[in-house]
Amino acid sequence: MKRTRYVSAAAAVVLIVGGPVTAAAAVSDDAARTVTAAPALRADVTAQGAAKAALKHYPGVIESLDKDGTVWHVDVISKDGKGHAELEVSASGAVTEQNRDTGENAGENKALVSAKVTAEGAMKAALAAHPGQVTTVEWDDDDDGTASWHVEVKGKDGKTWDAQVDPTTGKVTQSGSDSDSDDDNDN
Repeated sequence: MKRTRYVSAAAAVVLIVGGPVTAAAAVSDDAARTVTAAPALRADVTAQGAAKAALKHYPGVIESLDKDGTVWHVDVISKDGKGHAELEVSASGAVTEQNRDTGENAGENKALVSAKVTAEGAMKAALAAHPGQVTTVEWDDDDDGTASWHVEVKGKDGKTWDAQVDPTTGKVTQSGSDSDSDDDNDN
C-alpha cells in the first residue's frame, strides 16, 4: 500500500512539474492505469519576456527582436561584439538556438554594444509614448553613423505605432502610426 502511494505521488509530481505528459501510475502490483494531464494553458510571452529569456540563454546585447505568429526571433550580440546568436523564443518562453557565430567583426557592433539604452530600455520608452504591445525592436545603424532603435508597438486600437528611440538618451525622437493592424505581427 505504501508503494502505491509513493508511485502515485511521484506520478502527480511529474504531471505538475512536467506539464502535459502521460505518466503511468501503479495502482497495485497487478494493475496499472494511464493518467493524462490536461493541456497547459498557453501564455504568450511578451517582447520583454522574450528578451529576458534570450539573454539568459545567450548573454549579450539584443540587436533585434521580432514576433512571427507566436514565436519571437531574437538576434543577440555578445558583450565583446565578436559573437552572434539567432534564437527563437516560443510562446511558453522556451529558447531554441538557430545559429551561433563567433567570428563577428567587433568594430561593426561597437555602437550597439556601447549604447547606453538597450533594446529593453527602448521598448520601455516606446511603450511610455504609445501604450500597447511591442511587436518589433531593431537596432538601426545608418551609413552616416547615426544610430537609433526602431520599435513597433501594436496599440489597443489595432494600429501599429513606429517609434525611433535615441540610444543615448532613451528619448522617443520620432513616432507615428503606420496603419491598421494588417502587418505580419498579428497575434
